[in-house]
Formats: sequence, structure tokens, C-alpha cells
Amino acid sequence: MELFTAIETRRSISKLISPAPSDDETTKILHAAQLAPDHGRLKPWHFLLIRGAAREALGELYLEAALADQPDLAENRKNKIRNMPLRAPLIIVVVAKPVEGHKVPENEQIIATGAAVQNMLLAIQALNYNAIWRTGDMAYNKHVKAGLALAEKDVIVASLYVGTAAGTVKERDARCFDDCVQEWTGIS
Repeated sequence: MELFTAIETRRSISKLISPAPSDDETTKILHAAQLAPDHGRLKPWHFLLIRGAAREALGELYLEAALADQPDLAENRKNKIRNMPLRAPLIIVVVAKPVEGHKVPENEQIIATGAAVQNMLLAIQALNYNAIWRTGDMAYNKHVKAGLALAEKDVIVASLYVGTAAGTVKERDARCFDDCVQEWTGIS
């Protein structure tokens, strides 16, 4: 798929089914991520691939985290939390692991990780799959980070849910270019 076609046709799809990218295709997606702009060549990103039964284990981890914060959750809410990772056949958790004390500020390293996510989204689209970039409460939960063997300082930038769209993909609303672009002339 041509680059601008991938950009123009990419959508966030919340209902994803199999097939997910193959191992070779997943390698291409991860390679695209590592080609993102990276001031200082620090490669501050880390990727966790979650598929198969590991998605159920992630659901249990999410439920443990939610119950630690709110022990009296209703049963339907527990089931919803437990089933969150089952919304796609592949989840790629993208983690920024900033290098502390480097001349490149940590926030720039996190932004570079975000650029890696965008490269992944475009690679997924180019390979004719679909995805949605999710975060939410679980991305910021200390119990979840510990369960994923992440350090407290690590930042979950995205959980990319990846697969094939279940149903038709909606057209995107027209974006208004003029509302977000202006020319600065330096003159007050």
C-alpha cells in the first residue's frame, strides 16, 4: 500500500477479529517502529507481544488491579475488565523506558516512542490489518506495570489492539486544515 493511501485510510477500529498479522508481518511492524525519529539514538522503546492465552492472563491482571482499587466491583464490571484484552487477537504493549540523566530529556524519549507507535499503525494499515491505540486506567496502574515486569518509571504509551476489522470501516469525517494551521511571520 502506498504511504499516503495508508495515512488516508487508517482508522481506529475497536472491533477486531482474526486473522492478526503473522510472525513475519509482526516483525515488519516492529521494524517500522524502530525506524521512528529518535534523538540520541537511545531506542527508548520496548514491545510486549500478547496473544493467545496470554490475553486471558492479561485480563486477570487487569481484574486484580481493578479490585485492588475498588474491591466491591459489580460482577458485570468484573467481566468487562477481564474481557478487555480479548477485543483483538494481538496486543502490542508499547513501553517507553526513558534513559535517565541523558542529554535527551525523558519527555522527548516518550514522544519518540509515540512516533514509533504511529509508524506501527501505518505499517499495520499497509499490511491490510487494522488497529486501535488504547491506553486508559490500566496503562497507568502500578499493579499492571509490575505484572508486566515493568519498572515504575516505565511509561505504557500504547496498547495496540491489532487484527482484522469486524465489519465495515466507517469513512472519516473531513478534517478542517485551516483550523489548525497558521503561518507565523514573527511580526506582532
